[in-house]
Amino acid sequence: MIDLSTYISSTNEKAFAVLGLGRSGLTAACALTQSGAKVWAWDDNSTGREKAEEAGLTLVDLNNCDWNAVQSLVMSPGIPLTHPTPHPVTAAAIKSNVEIICEVELLYRAVPKATFIGITGTNGKSTTTSLIAHILTSAGRNAAVGGNLGTPALELPQLDSTGIYVLEMSSYQLDLLSQLAFDIALFMNISPDHLDRHGDIDGYIKAKKHIFERQSKSDTAIIGMDDDHSRKVFDAVNQTGTVRTVPISGSTRLAEGVFVAEGHLIDDAFSTEKDVADLGTIERLPGNHNHQNAAAAFAACRSVGLQDEEIIAGMKSFPGLAHRQELVTTNNGVRYINDSKATNADAAARALGSYDNIYWIAGGRAKDGGIESLSSYFPRIQKAYLVGESADAFANQIGSSLPYEICETLDVAVTKAANDAVQSIEQDPVVLLSPACASWDQYRSFELRGDHFKECVAKLKHQPVKEIAS
Repeated sequence: MIDLSTYISSTNEKAFAVLGLGRSGLTAACALTQSGAKVWAWDDNSTGREKAEEAGLTLVDLNNCDWNAVQSLVMSPGIPLTHPTPHPVTAAAIKSNVEIICEVELLYRAVPKATFIGITGTNGKSTTTSLIAHILTSAGRNAAVGGNLGTPALELPQLDSTGIYVLEMSSYQLDLLSQLAFDIALFMNISPDHLDRHGDIDGYIKAKKHIFERQSKSDTAIIGMDDDHSRKVFDAVNQTGTVRTVPISGSTRLAEGVFVAEGHLIDDAFSTEKDVADLGTIERLPGNHNHQNAAAAFAACRSVGLQDEEIIAGMKSFPGLAHRQELVTTNNGVRYINDSKATNADAAARALGSYDNIYWIAGGRAKDGGIESLSSYFPRIQKAYLVGESADAFANQIGSSLPYEICETLDVAVTKAANDAVQSIEQDPVVLLSPACASWDQYRSFELRGDHFKECVAKLKHQPVKEIAS
């Protein structure tokens, strides 16, 4: 746990209010308490309050407290700051001119001399974050990875000035920063998501752009160029002239950027149009969508001084991420791919574009637009197996474009897809779970959905056997 005592000693004696006592909030409250701060902890949920009491924290109802005695509100990113309406505690803090921050801001205040790499975007940020951290550690750098990805910021190891924090940053977290300046800021891409929390797409983009705030000319902004919104963000940041900008693309040749052309990673930012690697040789970065991830990771690692050979060696040893196009097994010539992390259509498009002869399992709690945007990928799909509360709506959107079957539950879908795939006359059939939906209709998280998929694959009662043509 991060030691905040040096930072705490520089503050006044007012309390730190902590709202939201899930894993990150509870960690923040405990770290502050152990570092000598006065902490008022609160959660609207009784379960959270019980955990705080078990941890020996002081509970104070922040809905009815003296804000004049509070210097900072440390808030869980899951709690509304502005939309659809501010949480009452948030509104009270704003009215009293109390700063509202998240635990990532506390990490920065505790270890400001470390290097901070921040990664944000609608899709690909988890893979890119993990890939950067893997490359750095493989090259012998002292790096720690967390933030929105897995480990809360204050549970990371305490690094010195030679250390590098690699942090996935959600739009919610970026809304709750006030001093942190990222040495390297990556803005991957933008597509509509979480609009209920930001009002509209412009509010969502505005939150994501916080990642560039407080950067100076010694810092680097790495920005994707593969969607219209991100290109506009690049133009706006580049025109300020206050930070070095590096454009990246997984599909478009760029001038003075890092991009992928015909499957080859090209560096025209740190070198003069140098062919760095054939990405087709890197097994755990399949598909065109991973080309942008590779370009982003290369640019970030070059920005902190790694050489080409170190970066490519790290990419080749990257094990990949669970639930992100995770190869579960190959059974009788059929590959089973767990892409449960694909909680919207844009994310599912990345997987659908990576394979042919697909037996597609989709459905759950749909986002706006459903799967209308995926129609161009339908020729790659042999059949769809629809599950969850979106099944009927997805069936209507598919219409007569491709065969489908409403399966309702994942176990049924896996069995049917496996039996159909093994009889395919096409090469390299793939049973792909890429739901294009949130999991919350049937599972508490996309991780649990992905784990269930893997269990279903492991529990297939028989090894499907291809029918022998007579």
